Amino acid sequence: MQLTSLRFVSEKRERDFNKMGIYTAEELIKHFPRDFVDLRRITPLASARHNDMVLTACEVLNVELNRYSKRPFVKALCQQGGYIFNAIWFNQPYVAQKLKQGEYLFYGRVQNKYGLGCTMTNPSFEPAESREKLKGILPVYSLSGSLTQGVVRAAVKQVLEKCPPRSCIPAPLIKKYDLSPLAEAYRKVHAPQSAQEIKEGSERIAVEEYFLLVSAFKVIRGGRDDARLNSYSVTEEELKGFISRFPFEFTRGQKLAAAEIFKNLKSPNLMNRLLQGDVGSGKTAVALAGIYCALRSGYQAAMIAPTEVLARQNAELIKKYLPEYPLAVLTGSSSAAEKREIKKGLKEGKYRVVCGTHAVIQPDVEFENLAFTVCDEQHRFGVAQRASLSQKGTGCDVLVMSATPIPRTLSLIFYGDLDITEIKDKPAARQKISTAIIPERKYADMYRYVAERARLGEQTYFVCPKIEGDDEGTVMSVTELYEELTQKIPSCRIALLHGKMPDKKKNAVMDDFKQKKYDCLVSTTVIEVGVDVPDAVNMIIYNAERFGLSQLHQLRGRVGRGDKKSWCFLLQGTDSPEATARLSVIKNSDDGFEIAEADLKLRGGGDFMGTRQSGRILSELKNLRFSVSAVFTAKSISDDAFSGGFDTAELSRIAAEKYESLKDVILN
Repeated sequence: MQLTSLRFVSEKRERDFNKMGIYTAEELIKHFPRDFVDLRRITPLASARHNDMVLTACEVLNVELNRYSKRPFVKALCQQGGYIFNAIWFNQPYVAQKLKQGEYLFYGRVQNKYGLGCTMTNPSFEPAESREKLKGILPVYSLSGSLTQGVVRAAVKQVLEKCPPRSCIPAPLIKKYDLSPLAEAYRKVHAPQSAQEIKEGSERIAVEEYFLLVSAFKVIRGGRDDARLNSYSVTEEELKGFISRFPFEFTRGQKLAAAEIFKNLKSPNLMNRLLQGDVGSGKTAVALAGIYCALRSGYQAAMIAPTEVLARQNAELIKKYLPEYPLAVLTGSSSAAEKREIKKGLKEGKYRVVCGTHAVIQPDVEFENLAFTVCDEQHRFGVAQRASLSQKGTGCDVLVMSATPIPRTLSLIFYGDLDITEIKDKPAARQKISTAIIPERKYADMYRYVAERARLGEQTYFVCPKIEGDDEGTVMSVTELYEELTQKIPSCRIALLHGKMPDKKKNAVMDDFKQKKYDCLVSTTVIEVGVDVPDAVNMIIYNAERFGLSQLHQLRGRVGRGDKKSWCFLLQGTDSPEATARLSVIKNSDDGFEIAEADLKLRGGGDFMGTRQSGRILSELKNLRFSVSAVFTAKSISDDAFSGGFDTAELSRIAAEKYESLKDVILN
């Protein structure tokens, strides 16, 4: 069904839907509400807390449009009883035409930071009389351009009436697992009568989506047991000799992981393995043991990482522990001459091992006899990218690594094409990091502490969720913080780092920070993975509630890598009980697997499927709230479907199509 076939959807509105990635009726009904408004509960603004999202009733007294400021805005003077407040909309000049004097319902975020009266920022609004026809629980959608909540609600309703979604789960299994009709589940999400219906509908849809995802992985993993083509001549004693090169004894977990890899390389089947372990558990050392097995057996090896900083860091370790094997470093910032020389050397076998970024998987990179590949921080790479690297050799063994622990059952689902190896212990010398949640009133004390520690030679990371500020003014950006810190702690040498900087500039800043030319580094999450600076002992994270728990744990792992006491300070941008409860999980635990379990229960599974570096979770389930049981139910149904005598050819076709539609989520 074309979107323009729906009432109230003009070609202009269709283009606005397209801007949000919505081109079909199916995509429209999967544009799930970002929130819900309970029209039975009106909140007086005088009692609202800073950063609360509230529904309130008010009278609009005056509306002004300012077109000439840096960011055009509409400002409305409003009152609620005797309480006067302002509402402001940034970059939405059309609001001035729609909003008139009179009674309205406003839904939006309250800014009441310093007790000087409140402002509502970018609230959605409806005439007060709408309350009579908009009863119960109202969905709130993300919008674009000229779209309004009413237009999106009407369009979704038409799709659900004209072409309701049909389940791909075989009817006998729907009955066996007592699943409700899929169309009814979508109705509960888009037009709920209660909070319980939202939960029920979301969970049923999640079961459907994960059923197709898991089924797609079953199709993908069909060739994972391919027969081994490369024979490894390395012996167990030689591997133990290599491991003895490290200045520390492998932990029990590292020894078991290295033994699993060695056994796999000696088995009759190819290796396709996920090595996951907590921050600082020693995964890279285990990966080097695998690389040694390949090099010692006369083959080439490749190790790719998502950032140039991490790629060069891995290269330094290979130079240190495998100095007898010629190494190349290939990244996007390598000069044209360097790239030509490295590519020629890899093809002719001059270089036995290469470290690099996505540049290594470019089509014109060829090898003499590549047999072993490693993807570091694999959640930044997809199945297709891993495959494109392994296909550069004949019968390559693949090891992918992740420092974002995922509960084992979910690992088997999301990485269904991989065997799983876990390292659950940490080196005894690893520093324990203390974590504290810092309220705004303590910021000044924190800045003084940072300055004092800088005088003692200790370094500090400051991390923000965004490069630039937002319209609502609720999120600290790296550019704003950099300017603020130069004023607040002038005695410190401060550097700025973010993803939009050229690679050479990023590398230079990181190298200078490692060499202690700076005391503080203000950064986005570009430092989240792999960065190792022993003298960096303080991690300060602004708007910590905006990050997933596993991501916070990753960031915290950037400190505590030397012999000094380390701290992680979580700066909370809202005083909501939910945010406090989430951050308390990080404060009270340093077990990445335990934190991953908590993150899954609080946020759902989307974070494990998404590409978080882009600033958004690229998952069709991103707005659904569902229990972990939905994932496990989906896996059970898929197992039944493929082993219970059903026609899996049709199911495989549907799953493959679904897999294709999720390519941006799973592969990239």
